[in-house]
Amino acid sequence: MQRLIAFILHALLLAMVLVAPARADLTVDIVGGGSNRYPLTILPLQNEEWLPEAVTQTVKSNLAMTGMFGLLEAPAGVALPASPQAFDTAPWLQNGSRAVLYGRVSKLDNGMLRLTFWADTVNPREQKLAAEFDVHSSQLRDVAHRIADMTYEALLGGKSLFASRIAFVVQKGRESRLQVADVDGRRAQTVLRSAEPIISPAWSPDGSRLAYVSFENKKPVIYIQDLATGQRRLLANFKGSNSAPAWSPDGRRLAIVLTLSGNSQVYIINADGTGLSRFSYSDAIDTEPVFSPDGRQIAFVSDRSGGPQIYVQALDGSKTARRITFQGAYNVSPAFSPDGRQLAYVSREGGRFKVMLQDLANGDVRMISNSAFDESPSFAPNGKMVLYASDVGGRSVLYAASTQHPGRVRLGVLEGQVQDAAWGPFNP
Repeated sequence: MQRLIAFILHALLLAMVLVAPARADLTVDIVGGGSNRYPLTILPLQNEEWLPEAVTQTVKSNLAMTGMFGLLEAPAGVALPASPQAFDTAPWLQNGSRAVLYGRVSKLDNGMLRLTFWADTVNPREQKLAAEFDVHSSQLRDVAHRIADMTYEALLGGKSLFASRIAFVVQKGRESRLQVADVDGRRAQTVLRSAEPIISPAWSPDGSRLAYVSFENKKPVIYIQDLATGQRRLLANFKGSNSAPAWSPDGRRLAIVLTLSGNSQVYIINADGTGLSRFSYSDAIDTEPVFSPDGRQIAFVSDRSGGPQIYVQALDGSKTARRITFQGAYNVSPAFSPDGRQLAYVSREGGRFKVMLQDLANGDVRMISNSAFDESPSFAPNGKMVLYASDVGGRSVLYAASTQHPGRVRLGVLEGQVQDAAWGPFNP
């Protein structure tokens, strides 16, 4: 009984401790991995003072967040180029830049703004990017995210991540707020307010809906909310606890955890609330399900071997689960990478909780976090970073660690308690 109680308490703690950005003054602090960063100078746009907010500051913050760029300052007294013809490589060779992002702002007769920008490598000189946007001032942050994405993709290759959002819960006094924001925490919008706890937000694959658990009925109940209309509907309010929603890759079903049989077990339910069927079968606690990206299996946490470990079970009706974590006696909170090749999870080692990354092909495991209490990993939609929370001196800190290189990025020390951050898919 003590083991059962401890596992339940830890599962509840996992659901209530994660952190995410919730205010505008996000800070970015690179921790380690400096030798692998791409040396880049981002120059202010010519006439950028015409804008109500500096686009290049957002671009800098975005690219710094990835941990992949070493952002350099322009040499003192150097004229800022506003066209490729004015771009001279000499100053940037001197300051160690591998590439430079520059451009200009123009006012159009219809009241719109034209942002033109280029990204050139220095040695050899090569134009990697050229683009132009005609926008209203209200669209500047969207353009800044797009510029950051285009710069990332032009210089590093692969898909970037700023065309995505995060969801999180902010606890202020007795009020819980489910919010959605840009990746950098800006433009947070409240999806739901409640005097009771809200936990476990989960994005639908198309980014249009959130499933979450609300305690407003004095018990955990699962809802699905449409982000465009604000409408929500009840998904699961069965006898006992209803928790831990996770979407299937096609968005048609969800895995949930119910206590219909007395102990927590994994069930599958259609997104319209019909077709409930039991998935896991054990006398243990089975919880925290997550679909694999190909939709063929579900990973979940179970203490059927004595302590919580992660298992996978196929969706072919076999009812046979296979254990996949063996390093450490306490492993929880599984998250598949978007390509299905890696699994992030939290492992307890000597009383410290660390985020681990396991190669699912060969079983190799490495630690990607480095604090005393790291929780609830969530992959970026491009698979290049893992978002996780850490409690540092009683304050909420959000980290993002690269899946490819050493080092991590601290995204801010925030006021208040912010919980259950989830990285959403690419925006449609």
